[in-house]
Amino acid sequence: MKRRQLLVGGAALAAALSFTSAASATGGRPPRRDEIVSVLRRVADHWIAAHTAPGDNGWARATFFSGLMALHRLTGEPRYLAYARGWAESHAYGLIGGVSTRHADNQCAGQTYLDLYAVEPEPAKISAIEECLHRMVSVDRPGKDDDWWWADALHMAMPAFARLGTLRGDDAYGEKLYRLYRHTKSAEGGPGLYDPGIGLWFRDKRFVPGLPGSVVSPSGKPVIWSRGDGWVAAAHVKTLKALPPGAPHVAEYGQTLVRLLDAARRVQRVDGFWNVNLADPAHFPGPETSGTAFLAYGAAHAVRTGLVARAAFLPVAVRAWQGLVSTAVHPDGFLGYVQGVGDRPDSSQPVTYDTTADFGVGGFLLAGTELAALCWPGRVRADPVAGPHGPAGGERS
Repeated sequence: MKRRQLLVGGAALAAALSFTSAASATGGRPPRRDEIVSVLRRVADHWIAAHTAPGDNGWARATFFSGLMALHRLTGEPRYLAYARGWAESHAYGLIGGVSTRHADNQCAGQTYLDLYAVEPEPAKISAIEECLHRMVSVDRPGKDDDWWWADALHMAMPAFARLGTLRGDDAYGEKLYRLYRHTKSAEGGPGLYDPGIGLWFRDKRFVPGLPGSVVSPSGKPVIWSRGDGWVAAAHVKTLKALPPGAPHVAEYGQTLVRLLDAARRVQRVDGFWNVNLADPAHFPGPETSGTAFLAYGAAHAVRTGLVARAAFLPVAVRAWQGLVSTAVHPDGFLGYVQGVGDRPDSSQPVTYDTTADFGVGGFLLAGTELAALCWPGRVRADPVAGPHGPAGGERS
């Protein structure tokens, strides 16, 4: 399919999205920083108490630990660091599939290994992820850039490429990252998974409108999975945190994140959540935590760093956070309404008050820590501020 054809389809799809004015509401009183931290601690502590064995080092658990390390950076809580360190040590800081893996899901654990290295810089902590990505950069299958065939892969692997490139001062990591990214964005399946006409991403080529056999909702509308776009938003946030402001491609990453967030802003529900299908609110219409949390993470970061207009997007992040806290967080800290593992709105249904998952908790912790960075103890900060550079190998806070 030609890009021009996709743009035509995108215009029709934009009309089908039925943008609402929900995001123009005030979103209620902005939360206090201490209120945010209190909820984050309650949710993290519940998960840790219920999971004394830290679990495998696949993408789902690794995403939880990415959120937990963000909470450690915010609070300095030694228990969170110890729990994350114990998880990494139980896997010898290794990767599923070993250092020869090219699968982005297997590389997600490297983000937490880099977080731990930033706190306690011991080379063994990042030797596996560094060798793995070095193979992709300069050894294995040179010139093959089609590994990231699904949108989730951007979150799983982009940040580690960006962080290692910055840590080592090696532009080859950033250039390989960009080639992989451009394939996903503009070539996968023919037109790519990103639709520039609407600013949103399809989870993989099966969902791209106009391609043979494209998956649609029961009412015939496109399927734009909110968590898929949430993964993409989080990937851009973490990559922008890792790269120096003047690095190649930073402008494109920032502009693409802004387009995604603007499209999401227009279809945010009045209760703060996003529907599992951004293009069809009737397609499993209940609340869903994971997609909402990752999109809130993106919105809060974009406000904090001045990528977007504060007046338009701070209410988006605040409303999402308030919806999550009031609807999904149980009194004891259990986080509900998380859609389980899958690839579309239909996956792991039904989603209920009592459904949860490790990656959903991680996304919630990421969203809350980013929103907390906007707040003083008693009010939202008057001006957006960018976080300082962290230690070598670490994210900016």
